[in-house]
Amino acid sequence: MTEFETTLVAKTDDKRRKGQVVVGVDGSPSSLAAVAVAAREARMRGCALRIVHAFLWPMLRVPLEASPLGPPDGGLRNEALRLLREAVAHAAKAEPDVETTSTLITGEPLTVLEKESEFARLVVVGSRGMGGFIGLLLGSTAVHLSAHGKCPVLVVRGAPVADGPVLLAVDGSPAGAAAVEFAFAEASLRGAELLACHVWNERLYVGPADPPNAVYDPDRLRDAEERLLAEALAGCAERYPDVRVTRKLLTGRARPVLIETSRQAQLTVVGARGRGGFTGLLLGSVSQALLHHAESPVAIVRAEKPSPELGG
Repeated sequence: MTEFETTLVAKTDDKRRKGQVVVGVDGSPSSLAAVAVAAREARMRGCALRIVHAFLWPMLRVPLEASPLGPPDGGLRNEALRLLREAVAHAAKAEPDVETTSTLITGEPLTVLEKESEFARLVVVGSRGMGGFIGLLLGSTAVHLSAHGKCPVLVVRGAPVADGPVLLAVDGSPAGAAAVEFAFAEASLRGAELLACHVWNERLYVGPADPPNAVYDPDRLRDAEERLLAEALAGCAERYPDVRVTRKLLTGRARPVLIETSRQAQLTVVGARGRGGFTGLLLGSVSQALLHHAESPVAIVRAEKPSPELGG
């Protein structure tokens, strides 16, 4: 069932919007791919899909209607409505049983989608939009939402392995607990294995700059890292007994190791910030690296709104 609605003012029916999967569209191939992924996420959660297009042109005070000298279906407003109709049709083709609504909201995309995230279970966006420069790996909307969104943000990118695991990057930080919960919920919804990886770098523990009397016990340090990984997963493993979990302790630099591991995943999940993040930094270096270079879709989960029921 689909419903098509348009408005030049953001909807205020917050009760109706709460708990939906929201996807932002701009007419780019990347955003259409995001629509199909969002429809699947909505179907798995048993909730509605809300397709949103941020209509910037009214704010710039330019003509919106069709020109008297042009075709009657021309003009910026009609183009925006056509874009939404195309997205609704794409969602219906991907998941015909998902209830879908669409809305046209005046505003710039960053503000519109951040506001939408206050009421959503999940916001889905493409990795690049219409305004992306050639060679730019990630659009500003995806980066902004990952840092400021009020719910988990799924950025559609890479080539996911359909039967691959859900990859979870574990750092053991309190801020990462919401990402752990989200990853378990996603693995359960998808009927997938959860591959929980913790990356540590042995070389960080000893080197020319270390004190001459430094004691280095690699086995002891490895045991400590293994305990960190096990403790980070313990609570969720009990709450999601249906999820098969594989724990991996990997050595090296976190960013390249996780990017390479993402090649085998259907989804990569990471917290917005981890251990060592600077105070006030909303998006950590590992999260940013995965957003730009992961080989599978990436879900960024911030700690401000953990909710097992909503999968985040």
